[in-house]
Amino acid sequence: MFKFKEFELHDELCAMKIGTDGVLLGAWADIDGATSILDIGTGSGLIALMAAQRNPRAHITALDIDSGAVAQARSNADLSPWAERITTLQADVTQWSSEQHFEHIVSNPPYFCEALQSPDEQRRVARHTITLDFEALVATACRLLADGGRLSVILPTDGAATFRRVAFERLWLVRQCDVATKEGDEPRRTLMEFRLCVTPQMPRCDGLSIQLRDGSYSEEYRALTSPFYLNF
Repeated sequence: MFKFKEFELHDELCAMKIGTDGVLLGAWADIDGATSILDIGTGSGLIALMAAQRNPRAHITALDIDSGAVAQARSNADLSPWAERITTLQADVTQWSSEQHFEHIVSNPPYFCEALQSPDEQRRVARHTITLDFEALVATACRLLADGGRLSVILPTDGAATFRRVAFERLWLVRQCDVATKEGDEPRRTLMEFRLCVTPQMPRCDGLSIQLRDGSYSEEYRALTSPFYLNF
């Protein structure tokens, strides 16, 4: 069990465990003012719960293809203060239809396109782009976003350029943050926010180091995640 400031999480039924990527995306995505949010590949429901904490007006739909993850996300939501604002669904989002269009979609998507695949089926689906490749995610976002809606994702930095190329002319990049594990290291993760719009926008790009060279957490990372971590 993981304890955050305003909620607790269990992840024993999930293929992919709670990690820094999900916390980064849940804290960084600009969900202010969004009343409808879709979390694609919710896993334990971490990002959905962070969104519920950050935005008291939002209703969040937490969707995953794996039945264990959906059961875990529902249980975690039910234990939280925001159970009535979180809907959990088991579905393949590429086949899922919704009458509602969402103001913001968040996803910590599968990304190990070429890596050696895990022999465990549940982890293989969660970690690899077998069921949700970049093309499918972009097409799904374009189909489910409301006009002017936003898509926020986190990816390994070496996959971010590929994702931007896939999204080009359908979703415009408006924000990007390259994340290094330690100050001075090369970025290993990239946070990106796209907008469904007809007018191109100049993206705002910056960087973030999780730790300083001495191993302590940077002030930027503390400021971003302090509403959630108990020790910040």
